[in-house]
Amino acid sequence: MQLETPFVLCVLLSQVLLLTSAEDLDCTPGFQQKVFHIEQPAEFIKDQSILNLTFSDCKGNDKLRYEISSPYFKVNSDGSLVSRRNVTAVGRTLFIHARTPHAEDMAELVIIGGRDIQGSLQDIFKFARTSPVPRQKRSIVVSPILIPENQRQPFPRVVGKVVDSDRPEGSKFRLTGKGVDQDPKGIFRINENTGSVSVTQTLNREMIATYQLFVETTDVSGRTLEGPVPLEVIVIDQNDNRPIFREGPYIGHVMEGSPTGTTVMRMTAFDADDPATDNALLRYNIRQQTPDKPSPNMFYIDPEKGDIVTVVSPALLDRETLENPKYELIIEAQDMAGLDVGLTGTATATIMIDDKNDQSPKFTKKEFQATVEEGAVGVIVNLTVEDKDDPTTGAWRAAYTIINGNPGQSFEIHTNPQTNEGMLSVIKPLDYEISAFHTLLIKVENEDPLVPDVSYGPSSTATVHITVLDVNEGPVFYPDPMMVTRQENISVGSVLLTMNATDPDSLQRQTIRYSVYKDPAGWLNINPINGTVDTMAVLDRESPFVHNSVYTALFLAIDSGNPPATGTGTLLITLEDVNDNAPFIYPTVAEVCDDAKNLSVVILGASDKDLHPNTDPFKFEIHKQAVPDKVWKISKINNTHALVSLLQNLNKANYNLPVMVTDSGKPPMTNITDLRVQVCSCKNSKVDCNMAGALRTSVTSILLISLFSLARL
Repeated sequence: MQLETPFVLCVLLSQVLLLTSAEDLDCTPGFQQKVFHIEQPAEFIKDQSILNLTFSDCKGNDKLRYEISSPYFKVNSDGSLVSRRNVTAVGRTLFIHARTPHAEDMAELVIIGGRDIQGSLQDIFKFARTSPVPRQKRSIVVSPILIPENQRQPFPRVVGKVVDSDRPEGSKFRLTGKGVDQDPKGIFRINENTGSVSVTQTLNREMIATYQLFVETTDVSGRTLEGPVPLEVIVIDQNDNRPIFREGPYIGHVMEGSPTGTTVMRMTAFDADDPATDNALLRYNIRQQTPDKPSPNMFYIDPEKGDIVTVVSPALLDRETLENPKYELIIEAQDMAGLDVGLTGTATATIMIDDKNDQSPKFTKKEFQATVEEGAVGVIVNLTVEDKDDPTTGAWRAAYTIINGNPGQSFEIHTNPQTNEGMLSVIKPLDYEISAFHTLLIKVENEDPLVPDVSYGPSSTATVHITVLDVNEGPVFYPDPMMVTRQENISVGSVLLTMNATDPDSLQRQTIRYSVYKDPAGWLNINPINGTVDTMAVLDRESPFVHNSVYTALFLAIDSGNPPATGTGTLLITLEDVNDNAPFIYPTVAEVCDDAKNLSVVILGASDKDLHPNTDPFKFEIHKQAVPDKVWKISKINNTHALVSLLQNLNKANYNLPVMVTDSGKPPMTNITDLRVQVCSCKNSKVDCNMAGALRTSVTSILLISLFSLARL
């Protein structure tokens, strides 16, 4: 990094940090000179000595280490300050920190004529180069205390001193604030007599960067004499945190054929050190690329922003020719602006080369052959294609279309989603006698449109030749079903019709024989030669095998092929009704009390299995009376019901009353049924029919049942 303007160094002494006791009065630990002034040269030359520093810990300087705030300089073991490389601008202020196990100190170099750049500790410490906090009519003098983080034992150690030139005799210093008497407590303390400020433990800048303390003087009773005066403790950052990538996984996508310089993704690392210093100034770098074909440098990362971009030509970024469309990059982030002394952190960036539809599907051959038996349906051939695009995308998935040769819509084609093959199917049975050969022209395209500079060529169409195989087809009845209407009860042997079946195999000369397949009632017979159907039993419309006056039978037509083929035909016989069923009454039993005031016995209903007009209106009559005349009476209620009643009370006994009912057919049919009436003793709400017989049906119940039946008509 090069900055433009020359500048000047001026040096301000930092706070001397002592790790040793002050027992050796002949030696003062620290730098002998703490302020240096260096004029900015036109350029600092690499390895050229700038000045010599002298530091002593009064214990032999064992394990002496130097740290400097700028990554462009270093201090050699002999104390010479040199530049790591040729550089023109480094900032206005540099801080040099010397440390041994026994003592440490800070010196400051100020370059005259310069300007600030990132990393100057003037910004880090927020320390304006001024005299101690100005005060009026106060004698307490404090200066900000600078303490490096991560100091090692021993503790406590003196880090600064407060001076009060006018402090009364016997007065004491008192230190307060966060880090003293407020959480976190006990980190700092002050010698109440001398004003020396000590730190009791290692500090961590990433947890607390500054402490705002207050100093005051008190009398022996604890009353404040002067103050409080603010005392700022600044924790100097050390490069003790590696950059980390916190947002993974890092996955980027770039379209194949993208122009050189296309941004793929951005990598961003985090460094917990002070962002105002080079300790957190990151630089990015690609450490490894896998695979390394077709170029080991397919991508470049912006060292400052972390943007990953393509650096190869669009032709090399061709997914179909790459060994692997997935690249893995090991990205390194290094602090200290990328210098060798910086700490590093790494992460893996995965970059997918996405497919675009730049490859049209092509049939593996121009012509396909298929055979299918006439009458069959289903897949007859699989058409194969090749497509170099990504199989997981619509740029690879094929869509097939029959563009010629399918006027009857007998064929259709679908894509097999696993193999991308075109499955050509017959969906309407083919007839060999009509056409023994079919020729289809089929095209294939992708689900996604092709890119503008690619088009479908001749290889995207293919011809399918289909051969239809002749099979022995069963005879066909026409019409099917056949329908005929006849009266029931026609004489046995009556001819109903002649079944007609033809053989579709017109090119073959075959004979047809007929037989009965299903005849539920066993009424029919068919001539095996000519197909004439006649009756061999009486047809009965009221049979349980007849539904809604229609009787259904099935017949077979069998050709003489090898093996023979069979066709099935249906015959529907509609049976017309004749008056061949007499009506019947219900109920046939009843009860009545011997002392009943209501002489109604029962309401009779009538029913007939025939159809209108061979049913109601019905005529109800008493056929014979075994008792004197005018004991029983029957009265019409409507076309289907009548009321039976007594003209007088009868003794307890069983009585049989012959009831005659006649339908309205021509000629009419009559039925006589005995109505059994039990005359019972009815006392105290109890019905006793023992003397009359075993039946216990009450007259009231029978009347209710009869009335309910009547109400439904």
